[in-house]
Amino acid sequence: MGQNATVTGKVKFFNKTKGFGFIEPENGGENIFFHVSGMISQEVNDNDEVSFKEGSTKRGPCAVDVTVL
Repeated sequence: MGQNATVTGKVKFFNKTKGFGFIEPENGGENIFFHVSGMISQEVNDNDEVSFKEGSTKRGPCAVDVTVL
């Protein structure tokens, strides 16, 4: 995945209390972490289809600009 490429996937897990979750990319590969601070949409739930861009943190890749489709 390129830094600026928009990717789609499905939310596999989201913890509303802690504000983080994981997305399974549609094109395969490992699940990618996301945090509410990287979301454009106001709310997300398990199994929602989303689009996102890949960013990075000190701990590894993460999803940013997460938008529910």
